[in-house]
Amino acid sequence: MDILAAVAVGPGQPFELRNLTLEAPRPDEVVVAIRAVGLCHTDLVFRDAGAIAAPAVLGHEGAGVVTAVGSEVTKVAPGDRVIITFRSCGHCHRCDAGDAAYCQTMPLLNYAGMRPDGTTTLTDHGARVSSNFFGQSSFASHAITYERNLVKVPDDLPLELMCTLGCGVQTGAGGVMRSLACEAGSSLLVTGGGPVGLSAVMGAKLQGCATVILVEPHASRRALALELGATHVIDPVETPDLAAAVRAILPQGVDHAFDTTGLPAVQSASLSALASKGVLGIVGVSAPGTPVPGEVNLLVTFGHTIKGIIEGDSDPDVFLPELMDHYRAGRLPIDRLVTTYPLAEINQAIAAQHRGECVKAVLVISP
Repeated sequence: MDILAAVAVGPGQPFELRNLTLEAPRPDEVVVAIRAVGLCHTDLVFRDAGAIAAPAVLGHEGAGVVTAVGSEVTKVAPGDRVIITFRSCGHCHRCDAGDAAYCQTMPLLNYAGMRPDGTTTLTDHGARVSSNFFGQSSFASHAITYERNLVKVPDDLPLELMCTLGCGVQTGAGGVMRSLACEAGSSLLVTGGGPVGLSAVMGAKLQGCATVILVEPHASRRALALELGATHVIDPVETPDLAAAVRAILPQGVDHAFDTTGLPAVQSASLSALASKGVLGIVGVSAPGTPVPGEVNLLVTFGHTIKGIIEGDSDPDVFLPELMDHYRAGRLPIDRLVTTYPLAEINQAIAAQHRGECVKAVLVISP
C-alpha cells in the first residue's frame, strides 16, 4: 500500500516527506494507521549517528488504529486503538521473567532497521528503505508492527497523549517506579527536565518521594517541574557545582539519582551527590565509548550502585495500562508536557523542542 512518511536522508539532514510503499503484513504482523507519534531524542540520535542506513523511517512512540492483521495474530483486531511500544521476542528467559525491556534480541528487533531476515517493510520505487525501527517506524501514516509491541487504548483516552507512554513516559516514570523503585519518603535527584525527566518527577510524586530535585537549564521547564511534584529545582548554568548544590539541600546526599542527559560530567556529579548506599540510574544515551562514571574505591566505600535502565524496566502489557489509569485519575498529567504538530512540520517541531519552546512534541496525522 502507498503511505506517507517522514524520511531520514542522512546525519544532520532535515526529514523529507515522501510517498513510500508498505508491504502487506506477514502472518505475524499488524498494520496500524498512525494517528499520533511522539518525537523522541533517540530518533535524532539514530539519525545523526548514522546508526541506521539512510534512507530510513524512524519513530517509535506511535499510536493509532489497527487496519489489518496477519493470520497468526490474536491479540488485536482491525478497529482496535493501540499504543505501539518497543518490540521483544516473548520467549527468551528475560521475557519469560517479565523483563521485556531486556529481551535478549532487543538490538536485533529494535535497532537494526530491518526484519531479522534482512528484509524491510518499506520501499521507495523498489529501493529498500530502512524500517522496523523499534518494530514500528511510525513517522508515517501507516506502520507494520507486532503483537508484542501493542497495548490497547480505551476509547476515552486521546491517542495524541497516550503515544508518549510508548517510550518517553514509561522510561521516566518507570525508571523511578520500577527500576529504582523509590520508596515513600526517599529523596531523588533528576538531571534533565525534558519529557523523560519530567515523567520521572511525576513518577516520584506517585511513589511518595519526600524530596525531588530537578536540574534543568530552561526556566519554563523548572517551573513546570515544581507544579508536577518537584520540591526543588537547580539551574545548572547559574550553579555549576551540582553536587554541592544538592548537598546544600540534603547534606547527607540523595537516596536516588536519575540521569537523562547522557553527559559524563553530569553523571559524575550525580554520583557525588548520592548518600551512602545510593543508586544512580542512567537512561541518557551517551557517546559511544563513554566510560562508566565514578571511581571504584569510592563506589565500594559508600556502597553506591550504578544501574543502566532501558524503557523503565517496563513490561508494557502490565505497566502501560497502569499509567493510563494514573492519567485518567489525574495523577499523571502528561497533557502538561505535550504540544502537537502535523507530521509535515516534523523539522519545525524538532527545532522548537531544542529551543525549549515545548517539552514533548507529538506529530499528528489526520485520517
